[in-house]
Order: sequence, then C-alpha cells, then structure tokens
Amino acid sequence: MREFIVEADGGSRGNPGPAGYGSVVLDAATGETLVERAEFIGTATNNVAEYRGLLAGLSAAHELDPAARVHVRMDSKLVVEQMSGRWKIKHPAMRPLAMQAAALFPAGQVTYEWIPREQNKHADRLANEAMDAGSRGERWEPSRSTAELDARAVTLPEPAGPPGDAAAGAAKARAALAGATATAPGDARSGGATAADVRAARNVAAAPPDLGAPTTFVLLRHGETPLTPLKRFSGSGGSDPSLSDVGRRQAELAAGVLAARGTVQAVVSSPLARCRETAEAVAARLGCEVGIEEGLRETDFGAWEGLTFGEVRERYPDDMNAWLRDPEAEPTGGGESFAAVARRVAAARDRLVAAYAGRTVLLVSHVTPIKTLVRLALEAPPQALFRMELSAASLTAVAYYADGNASVRLLNDTSHLR
Repeated sequence: MREFIVEADGGSRGNPGPAGYGSVVLDAATGETLVERAEFIGTATNNVAEYRGLLAGLSAAHELDPAARVHVRMDSKLVVEQMSGRWKIKHPAMRPLAMQAAALFPAGQVTYEWIPREQNKHADRLANEAMDAGSRGERWEPSRSTAELDARAVTLPEPAGPPGDAAAGAAKARAALAGATATAPGDARSGGATAADVRAARNVAAAPPDLGAPTTFVLLRHGETPLTPLKRFSGSGGSDPSLSDVGRRQAELAAGVLAARGTVQAVVSSPLARCRETAEAVAARLGCEVGIEEGLRETDFGAWEGLTFGEVRERYPDDMNAWLRDPEAEPTGGGESFAAVARRVAAARDRLVAAYAGRTVLLVSHVTPIKTLVRLALEAPPQALFRMELSAASLTAVAYYADGNASVRLLNDTSHLR
C-alpha cells in the first residue's frame, strides 16, 4: 500500500481578507514531491483557507491513489484537532469543508499531526504565492521544478502572530515599510521579508479588512392558521393546517413588502403546508421557486398538539414544568425537546449558509425554529426562547459573516401588516 504525506497551509491578509492556500503531496518513503496545489480564494479567514488547503491536498492524494494511507501534517492546531475528532467544529463555513475532507478517504486511512510553522514552509510558501498571484489578478501556476522553488526559498523569522498564519511575513514586512528604509526586500535590515511579503504589506495597508457580503436570512413566520388565534400548540406531529383567510392576506402583505425591497434572492420553506403557502405567495411576486428544507419544520409537540397552554398544564403538569425548565425535556408522548430542535435547526443553518454564501435568502418557518436561529446568533441560553415574541407573518433577519460571527438585524417586525 502506498503512503503519502500531505502538508497544507492557508492564510488571509486581513483575517478575513484576501486569502489563499497551498498544499503538497509527498512520497512518504522517498520524500519526493508528487503534487503541488495552490489557489487564491478571495476573501476568507485563515481557518477557512487552511481547511481549503487540507481539502486540496487530500483531493490530490486521492487522485494519485484512493487506496493509499495518508499522513497530514499542518501547523494549524485547530484543523488538526478538529479533523482528529478531539475538538468540535462550530464555524458554519468550516463544517462543509471538514465533511468533504473526511469523505475523501475511509476512516482510519488518514492520520493528522501538528507541526511547528517552520516545518511547514513548503505549503506556506505556496499559499503566499497564490495570494501574491491573486493580488496581481493572476492565477497561481506551478513553478518549473521543486528544486528551483527550494533554491529560491527564503527563511522567514518566527511570526508574532498565531501559528498557521501565512500572512505573518506580511506583518514583518509592514514593520520594515514603517521604518521607511530603502533596503532591498529580504535583506537583514528588513528582517528577512521577501519581495512577496513587501507587496502583500502594501496591499494590506492600502485596503482595510473586508468581511465580504454576509449571508443574510430574512426569517418569515407563516401567516395565521385557524389554530393561531386560539393559541393552540401546532407543531409537526399533529395535523398540518393550511392558512386561514387572515393568514393568506398576511402572506400577500409580506410578499408585497419583500418584493418592494428587492433584496431577497431565493426562497426556502419548511415542508409544512402553512409555510409552503406563505412562501409560494412571496415567491410568486419575486419570480422564483420555493426550496424545501426539512430542518425548518416546527417542533413535534407530541400529545400536546392542538391543546392550549392551560390545557397542557392541567393534564400534564409535571411534563410541562420539566419542559419549561430543561431544554432536554420532551413534550408528553415522545415529542421533540428544545435541545433536539436546536441541533436540527443549527444543522439546517449550516447547510443553508454554505449553499447561499453571500446572498440574501427568505426562510419561511415557525416560531421555535426562528427563535432558535436568533438565540444561537446571540449565543443566548435556551431560556431566551421564552423571552421573545414572534407574531404570525412577522419578519426577523440574521446576517452570518465569513469570520463565524452573526448579527441579529431585525426581530418580529409586523409593520407591513398594519
């Protein structure tokens, strides 16, 4: 069985900022360089660029021999620990990349090792070359030979920033530029910065960090059904009521204001009828199709479906009290806990952020999923669900940025219904 070593790195000049990755596949027995990969990927964070480098390296190894054993060496502690299964992957932009990387080879065929940055110079250099090419509006092209590359390599001093930051050389070059010296890049007085590092420093200094366009979810709760004004539990485990006449009017009003704003680029709905009807009213005005995301469905309320809050408290007082205190508690009869809903909604969020990166998407859903998206964006505790009001056909908005942060921009707006 063949054995490969994959070394990968990625960097961002601004974090997030102009980013690129580099990866190399080596023959484990001889150390021979078999494949080099590098690419400028636009605006991204260091971590996303590092994952892209890993994915490129593993893909190249798989093309050479899908039955080979692969040992990955990276100076990113985060990527190594997450791909080894010891750390959770929380960033929505990194989860899809990690899943793609894990799917390339069978479990157990790939191992991971953290190495110091000075031992990852080959991949780091490729990442910087890719970023340099991107800054010139060019695509990275492989050099004529690895030997030639190694002969031109310049040893950089230890960076002041975190390990795995391929932009550390640019930080060193900034210091050289700030000194206003007339020395040639790469000499002793510039601290070992290469010409590429100096170009990168000028680029970074000229442009502030740019997060890029966020992925924005406009969250629309469905219009009223016959159960809504009665305040009865209406989830995904009981009947699937359609909109009432009032609900259909609310859907049309929401469609009108969203069409007037002209910012929504796609429409995605819960599979339940009341959401699909609401979504179709909007999509008809926008001239687009309605996508369905199962993760946006309402909670399964078990035996509580169709009952009022008071009726549930009277019939199932112990279950109701537990449900109000403990997010893991389920409604009577095998319903769905808030914790289970949060896991489902978070997975749907990650899929949608990856699928609609940088776009504005209308998600038509229900009370619990929408409140959950807001709660997760705010990093608020589960009890925060009981501190939010969410009216029928109301609009809420959350933006998700490339660095993993989220911003709640609107909550329970009903001005279009007046």
